[in-house]
Amino acid sequence: MKLLLASFLHPDLGNYISGRVLYIDDAASEMRDAPFAQAERKAIGEAAETLVPLTLSQTKSNDLQYEIASANCIYVASGEVFRLLNALRSTGADRLLTDAVKQGKLYAGSSAGAIIAGPSIEPASIMDDPKTAPQLTDYTGLNLTPHVIVPHAQGTTGPYSIEIISKTVQTYGREWNLLLLRDGQALLVDDEKSILI
Repeated sequence: MKLLLASFLHPDLGNYISGRVLYIDDAASEMRDAPFAQAERKAIGEAAETLVPLTLSQTKSNDLQYEIASANCIYVASGEVFRLLNALRSTGADRLLTDAVKQGKLYAGSSAGAIIAGPSIEPASIMDDPKTAPQLTDYTGLNLTPHVIVPHAQGTTGPYSIEIISKTVQTYGREWNLLLLRDGQALLVDDEKSILI
């Protein structure tokens, strides 16, 4: 299994992501014009030979299966993690992604895309708003890593103040295996080895 889970845009991204990259953008589907969303898409586009943007909620199942099979890397973008999990579940993409990654496909994600790879997104409820997906009652993530990524841990990115990060750790640190990442940091998992880069 190969994972690259970043807080936001690791500086060595191009060393890990290449070829045909499936870019899943549901987390930022209502924020596509936001500077962070544009910067992320641009950076991934520069690293990829071919960038295939895809919004799960607007994609047919057969097309999704084809795009996952054709991709060298699946990149799940930043944004609202509850909206993202809802899109993954409602389209069946959660199972398709998990199967593809377990068969060796590189999964890369930033912020929401990194959080979703863990066992639960519940700890993100202090950082993001569960009301963006009110029908979502099960916060189980993709379980690709035992860590729950807490992005933007430097406490200076947008609304993610050091107080928000601290409250997340105080509230969920005993129950979940939290991994705090600053922007520019990532967890690299390759064949069951995990290192911070």
